[in-house]
Amino acid sequence: MSSYKAPLDDLRFVIHDVLQAESLFTRLGNAEVNRELMDAVLDEAARFSETVLAPLNQIGDQVGCKFDPATGDVTPPPGFKQAFQQFVEGGWTGLTNDPEHGGQGMPALIGSAVTELVDSGNLAWGNFPMLSHGAVKALETYGEDWQKEVFLKPLVTGQWTGTMCLTEPHCGTDLGLLKTRAEPQADGKYAITGTKIFITAGEHDLVPNIIHLVLAKLPDAPPGAKGISLFVVPKFKVDRDGTVGERNAVRCGAIEHKMGIHASATCVMNFDGAEGYLVGQPHKGLQAMFVMMNTARLAVGIQGHALSERAYQNALRYARERLQSRSLSGAKFPDKPADPIIVQPDVRRMLLVQKALIEGGRMLSLSAYAQLDIANRSPDAAERERAETLVGFLTPICKACLTEWSIENTYNAIQCFGGHGYIAEHGIEQLARDARITTLYEGTTGIQSLDLIGRKTAATQGAGLKLFLADMEAFAKEHANDPALAEFLGPLRAKCEEWGQLTIATVMRGMANPEELGAASTDYLFYSGYVALACWWVRAVAAANASDHPQAFKDAKRDTARFYFARILPRTLAHKAAIESGADSLMALPEAGFGPQG
Repeated sequence: MSSYKAPLDDLRFVIHDVLQAESLFTRLGNAEVNRELMDAVLDEAARFSETVLAPLNQIGDQVGCKFDPATGDVTPPPGFKQAFQQFVEGGWTGLTNDPEHGGQGMPALIGSAVTELVDSGNLAWGNFPMLSHGAVKALETYGEDWQKEVFLKPLVTGQWTGTMCLTEPHCGTDLGLLKTRAEPQADGKYAITGTKIFITAGEHDLVPNIIHLVLAKLPDAPPGAKGISLFVVPKFKVDRDGTVGERNAVRCGAIEHKMGIHASATCVMNFDGAEGYLVGQPHKGLQAMFVMMNTARLAVGIQGHALSERAYQNALRYARERLQSRSLSGAKFPDKPADPIIVQPDVRRMLLVQKALIEGGRMLSLSAYAQLDIANRSPDAAERERAETLVGFLTPICKACLTEWSIENTYNAIQCFGGHGYIAEHGIEQLARDARITTLYEGTTGIQSLDLIGRKTAATQGAGLKLFLADMEAFAKEHANDPALAEFLGPLRAKCEEWGQLTIATVMRGMANPEELGAASTDYLFYSGYVALACWWVRAVAAANASDHPQAFKDAKRDTARFYFARILPRTLAHKAAIESGADSLMALPEAGFGPQG
């Protein structure tokens, strides 16, 4: 079984020293969220994750969810319901939600740190409450007053959970193809009919009611994505006064048999004239659903990051304990029959790749949530708009890079274990299997790449990138005379300048040939992610040097930053070359040239 210890020291370093959250929250009008309160929240979340969730991780994978085809009921693994009850009793479901609806009003930055701890403890369990947050945000933004009154408090307090029902058997990313129908009824309600697939936590017994947010088309809907509306459809009918009635005509038809996250209920949901209510304006449902999707995309990025952290901890422990052969430069532990494998250069390479991507990724994701807090809480309209642009720009980078790096990190963890990593006993292979889904749901890596280079860059004339680079340049000027940063700032400023020039050249090619953007998109996303991480590693060195952390901590940050610049940042050279090679090599081969059809 894999073990887990919450990385509180590094979380606090990022929150307090790098992002200086206490002063940020004071400026945003949340002075009560001081360091003492933040640390207390992290301590308690760590305790819950380590002692309640982590021990359920392996049994959840082994037992999985159980589906009863006769009733459509889904039962999560043993211990999941009790853990959820503790989670609700602790007030965690509403940690960052509005106190008006039963929440605690904590900043999103702190909520994201808690999410990491939960997901490292037990990712599959964390899926059950995850989408409720997005459902709350969609209803807060687009729901009628009575819908907010009736649905928000039970969702916020964890009495009910929420889902997001988009995908259909024939319809994935292209939601304009969906077939689910919504027929208006005489009483102002709607009858929802259709089948949705891949619905996370679509059915379970953790709570008495589940609130589905469903995309469907009205009879007069225009074709394509412009004809999509959003509806709230409860498992048990809910009247406008909040009265819960009989079972609605929505039922789980099956649960998916998956590569990983076996303990997460991934459901086929059948709506057979189910009673629902329109949310927002007719044919405007997609913009409401994007509110849910964007919160989920950042959350899924944290899922990948959380798995990386747990895998790294176990790989590091094993590398320190596993005795095998001797150091290439001579025995380092002559009193033992062999040296621990951590003395081997290639094992150290794998561990340092994990450490650099994890600690850098933590700064990247938490900084995005800090911008989200500014966007939600700043009294300055211009600052809110600026932060919204940055969050939009960073969301596809965080989602795609953190999840793709989780594949690399869990792979490296397995390599550290050798053959022992491939068997279930140590729990590392589970983390690798669980990580795979994070690159897929809430939009594959390819979808995130197209979003970044298309909507977030080409369509905005690089607005988000310009803001990010401006912040980095301001930091570089502020620290221009800091000798501790001299080795980093020169190469970083050159790489940031290259990022801007590469972006302009790629977008210009895309204006002449749209295929160029698609051909460059994935390499552009990874290029962006690696440069963004370099920016945060330089900030980490500066923050560590200015802190009162022990010298060993400061040295570790500096040495890891050096490793990142020497061994990982050069990956941008390959991505840049691929981007500049253009679309021809991708598009020239005729379909028949790929080989015979099966």
